[in-house]
Amino acid sequence: MTPYSDRVDIREGTTGDIPAVLAMFDSAVAWLTAQGRTGQWGSRPFTGDPRRTQQITHWAESGGMRIADIGGTPAGCVVVGPAHDYVTPATEPELYVQALVTDRRHAGRRVGRTLLDWAAQHARALGLPLLRVDCYAGDDGRLVAYYESCGFTRVQPFTVGEWPGMLLQRRLPQ
Repeated sequence: MTPYSDRVDIREGTTGDIPAVLAMFDSAVAWLTAQGRTGQWGSRPFTGDPRRTQQITHWAESGGMRIADIGGTPAGCVVVGPAHDYVTPATEPELYVQALVTDRRHAGRRVGRTLLDWAAQHARALGLPLLRVDCYAGDDGRLVAYYESCGFTRVQPFTVGEWPGMLLQRRLPQ
């Protein structure tokens, strides 16, 4: 028997989860930086950055943040709500994935996919036909390919300053 459970439990995030979410981003940034891929979130940890702490606090207070726990340990975070203002507005009702991050200690355990499936189920429960997300589209394009492997299709590329992004969507059966 393995010492780890494969069960991923999803719960509402609270302000008490802010340190854990910051640590998730820190682990992702360290992993990306070790690969020379700093275009997505830079190379500095999120912990200690007041702007990042404020952003995650807002997510926790908005009601749209969910935490994936494995064995009682936070392993990932998704935030859903309205679309970011830098993407083309949807022409129909939607739910938007504002953020997704997983703790690298839980890599390969389908935490991100589980959180995206939760977002799709939540959107369906709200009667929404569309789930959209945007992501970093630079470097080798692996992040865009990841979202495509999770059932999303490309809508359109965009840029925010020098940051290349891709808007993707997933149609939801009602």
